[in-house]
Amino acid sequence: MKSKIEKKAKPAADPELQKRIQELIQYRGGGYNENEVADIIENALKLLVDVKDTGDVRIIKTALRELRYAFRLFAPFMGKRKVTIFGSARMQPDVPEYKQAVEFGRKIVEAGFMVITGAGSGIMQAGHEGAGPAKSFGVNIRLPWEQTANPVIAEDKKLVTFKYFFTRKLIFIRHSDAIVLFPGGFGTFDEGFEALTLMQTGKSQLMPLVLVDKPGGTFWKTWDTNVRGQLLKSRLISPEDLSLYQITDSPDKAVNIITRFYSNYHSTRFVKDLFVIRMKKAPPAATLAAMNHDFADIMAGGEIEVIPPTPDEVEDDDNLELARIAFPFNRRDYGRLRQLIDVINGF
Repeated sequence: MKSKIEKKAKPAADPELQKRIQELIQYRGGGYNENEVADIIENALKLLVDVKDTGDVRIIKTALRELRYAFRLFAPFMGKRKVTIFGSARMQPDVPEYKQAVEFGRKIVEAGFMVITGAGSGIMQAGHEGAGPAKSFGVNIRLPWEQTANPVIAEDKKLVTFKYFFTRKLIFIRHSDAIVLFPGGFGTFDEGFEALTLMQTGKSQLMPLVLVDKPGGTFWKTWDTNVRGQLLKSRLISPEDLSLYQITDSPDKAVNIITRFYSNYHSTRFVKDLFVIRMKKAPPAATLAAMNHDFADIMAGGEIEVIPPTPDEVEDDDNLELARIAFPFNRRDYGRLRQLIDVINGF
């Protein structure tokens, strides 16, 4: 009996097309990631018959151009951790939030980080003032009423301007090792919730997300009360999801939260079904046993073990000098995983 839904056979590869693409790549001198670039070229050619609307094709063209340029700009600084600062463009230099952002920018750079902001005025300019242009990146957006970058970053080579918010936000998340939100409007909330969503669903690396109120302020405390009273109470999020962010009214505490997160923990990676956590120092046996007991709920069978670098990591030369633990993660409870990282930084 035939299935009610007939699946289309996958089109066979076109050897002649692939040969010509390879010839084109070699004509340009070859380079990095040739197989991936060949796939991009092949998919670009499919636009000739798959997408008729010119506006749709222009979105793809512009997005690719913006991302290529931004990745090239950040590439020389890949080994340096960076903190993204979000907040209102409308904050004036005489308000406490602006002064806090300047102080935070200065102190996080002193702690060894670089700073990324949206390159506009207000909190963004304050972050750059504190960090200084040498330690700053600007990720600007073209808007009818805010077309120029702030004077701190405007003439710096580490400034990129985007047409689309989605490409700009991808760069923020891709190159951030921590996110700090000062009070702001729709854009600040959008960026904060996107970062939370990506971490909650495992679509980005876990990182510190710190919400900074002015001294004695209630901007983020009120936000937190709403999250707990509406989302958590209605079971729209899990209690562990609250571990994905922290609130303070102190720039010093915000710096401490970020530096503590990386005091032992380094990074994570999936190797097939194995979730690998890299760190400076492996847990002692007693701590490892406690971790297996306390976090059994996030295991998809098996347990946490100290391991050497996996063959995939060796092939990629991926942080081979670091210690490792690994386990079959259920790929769901990222709030609990954030709590596990706190334990890793505690021993």
